Amino acid sequence: MKKLHYLSYMDAYNLALDKAPMQTTTEIILIDKALDKVLAEDIIVVKNLPSFDNSAMDGFAFKYEERGQKLRVSATIFAGDKPKALLEKASCYKIMTGAQVPSDADTVVPIEDCTEVNEESVTIPKDIKKGNAFRSKGEEQKVGNVLFIAGDRITPAHVALLSAQGIMAVKVYKSLQIAVVSTGDEIKEPWQSASENEIYNANAFAITSQLEKYGFTARYAGAIPDNLEKSVSFIETLKHYDVIITTGGISMGDADFLEEAFISNGLEALFHGIDVKPGRPTMMGMMGSTFVMAMPGNPLTAMVNIFLLSLPILSKMQGNSAYHHTFIYAKNTKTFKVRAGRANVVLGALIEGEFHVTRNNKYGSGMLTPIVESNALVVLDDSISLVEEGDVMKVVLFDTVPSAQNNKTIN
Repeated sequence: MKKLHYLSYMDAYNLALDKAPMQTTTEIILIDKALDKVLAEDIIVVKNLPSFDNSAMDGFAFKYEERGQKLRVSATIFAGDKPKALLEKASCYKIMTGAQVPSDADTVVPIEDCTEVNEESVTIPKDIKKGNAFRSKGEEQKVGNVLFIAGDRITPAHVALLSAQGIMAVKVYKSLQIAVVSTGDEIKEPWQSASENEIYNANAFAITSQLEKYGFTARYAGAIPDNLEKSVSFIETLKHYDVIITTGGISMGDADFLEEAFISNGLEALFHGIDVKPGRPTMMGMMGSTFVMAMPGNPLTAMVNIFLLSLPILSKMQGNSAYHHTFIYAKNTKTFKVRAGRANVVLGALIEGEFHVTRNNKYGSGMLTPIVESNALVVLDDSISLVEEGDVMKVVLFDTVPSAQNNKTIN
């Protein structure tokens, strides 16, 4: 029987990131369809933000040197007006939020801070800073600035700024074509009837929904049968995908044909086996231009591996310049043990800034309920055997996407 050579978690992570091919095909897409897409070119500011001097609030616009005086109201300016400068000595404008400030005023005071306010005049307070509530032209962004860079993942905030520039279409990298497949003759689809000796296919739908949550589109392409010849033929039909993600059939059991079937289709494996719990029977590699991610069959392990390993790799492949997991520091609330000598992934719940280990770290890799009970995880290096109450750890929340970090990894 072949003995697997296990890479360390960090070696496997870095090797896969290094070898995963980046998407190069681009497309032009309207910004209302651009959420979670990755920009393929820099976006340059074409319109100053704001595009004219304007007031940040309802109040009075005046010359700073006339603060502390009673000023005559020369005109009222509303948002959308195009006012001309007409201030005389000891005069001001009544102005509304967002309205353009004429060139002869440099400070705005809110109405509620003034005294002796009437239709004809107002007394301006003396203790006010120059430029108060005055938003100058281009103070946020100036024409010619780089607004976004190629590799930025588009968020709602990006969409807002693009809209503010009058940009309605952008060049992005085409979405990766990802196939998710299951393995095993015992697998039944949720719409089929399963006997006591058969199991429903949780992995495929868990993974496709998991990827969708983080901005990827994946297609369930079916189940690979436990037969080498049929497995080889099935995999042949998947070579047009950018990524193939499988679950199960990758251990050393007599019916585990998956590695051999992939190799028959030209797979060059980067590794087969990671020294981590859970997640040892994991294989990744290149099959022509297709990146293969063969995950364990146990549901909990498959979902953890997809989150920890697949998401950063897919983010980099998609062209995203920020692909490492974001983490926060949190205190552990209850002492728990792990086995040293390998990396350990531990599920937990982050509640009010503290990490609560799930089920005292006692659960099986074939379970699903612990994932539901958890909203975060930690990755402990192979030297750790005990995590004590009060220890501070790097915690990764499931609701975050890979992003820029000063530290390149969470371990």
